[in-house]
Amino acid sequence: MTAAPQAVLLTHGAGSDRDHPTLRALADAFAPMPVERMNFPYRAAGRKGPPDRAPKLIAAIEQAHADLSRLADVPPDSMLLGGRSMGGRMCSMAVAEGLPAAGLVLLSYPLHPVGKPEKLRVDHFPLIDVPTLFISGDRDPMGPIDDLRSHASAINGPVTFHVLEGMRHDPKDADREIVDVVDAWVAGLA
Repeated sequence: MTAAPQAVLLTHGAGSDRDHPTLRALADAFAPMPVERMNFPYRAAGRKGPPDRAPKLIAAIEQAHADLSRLADVPPDSMLLGGRSMGGRMCSMAVAEGLPAAGLVLLSYPLHPVGKPEKLRVDHFPLIDVPTLFISGDRDPMGPIDDLRSHASAINGPVTFHVLEGMRHDPKDADREIVDVVDAWVAGLA
């Protein structure tokens, strides 16, 4: 049985940063639980892109995870990880590589690059064994819902989907719905 998360690490998408409105809304909703909205190294250095390669991004998540666990004084496996697009993907890869977590929240998971459905980003899915929540728009060109559901069946932890009707990759005016869905899902982890 998964324990209720005691801290949250949130990551941004490739073209954004830690101040993305959805990440701020989620952080506010989790309060007073300890939450870290991290910037990846390229954003922390003031670069807008391109993003660093996956190993550097994953290493940054691992460091932020360790720092938050220590500062919040919570066990590493009691932390919820997630983020938008690339950030959520990197969190899922870190967990697949063995980073402990209470669960994953993947917002607008980039199943493949735009216009390149043959370049799937799912090889690590069978190595994920924690509860995983996917929240995606039904018009997301980087992750058609039916394809995402099909590939997510390889995940070994329980998987939950929430579809944002009429939304694309960066859902507009959906923060309240996203927060409500995440809140209800997290409540179910206890």
